[in-house]
Amino acid sequence: MANQLTPPLKWAGGKRWLVPYLRPLWQPYRKRRFVEPFCGGLGMCLGLRPKAALLNDINRHLINFYHWLQKGLVVSLKLENKEDSYYKNRHRFNDLIGTAKGAASREAAELFYYLNRTGYNGLCRFNQKGQFNVPFGRYRRINYAADFLEYKEVFKGYEFHQGDFAALAVKKADFIYADPPYDVEFTQYARGGFDWEDQIRLAEWLSGHEGPVAAS
Repeated sequence: MANQLTPPLKWAGGKRWLVPYLRPLWQPYRKRRFVEPFCGGLGMCLGLRPKAALLNDINRHLINFYHWLQKGLVVSLKLENKEDSYYKNRHRFNDLIGTAKGAASREAAELFYYLNRTGYNGLCRFNQKGQFNVPFGRYRRINYAADFLEYKEVFKGYEFHQGDFAALAVKKADFIYADPPYDVEFTQYARGGFDWEDQIRLAEWLSGHEGPVAAS
């Protein structure tokens, strides 16, 4: 069994603590592809360390960060736990994500990491205009990482997808683990929301899968 790899981001509602409970369910299928429709901070996937995975999230900035990790991201941005630097970088990030090119850039990925580590409680929250609006975290000390090369090798067998879970090209043999967001928390996490009808739609999608399914 491969060693667990620490998730690169702080992530509210992360499920790393559930890894010991899911592992016995995963073990009989460990040679199959692992699918997460709501991958979030990757706590579960990096805990189980499947060789192949299909990982999805509706948050395009999160998925852009993972795409750059696949390329061996080394952060060149000056990482400072200072309030003025935080708000300056938050403003720059919001300017960048105003265009598709900017949102997919390496700079956006670096800024996303910085804002995640420096902002309040690892929150990822956007206003109605789609702008990141998490306040400064006021941490006494932050252990930033700049070199993410260890993730490049692990991510070789992973495919990252951004969009609705129902659009995923799932195979019959895939092992699906679904940890959907709470209705209320999702409204500020991404545009469009995730309401009770989406919860029902997800339940129907999971029940229609012919392979193994686990949900929390």
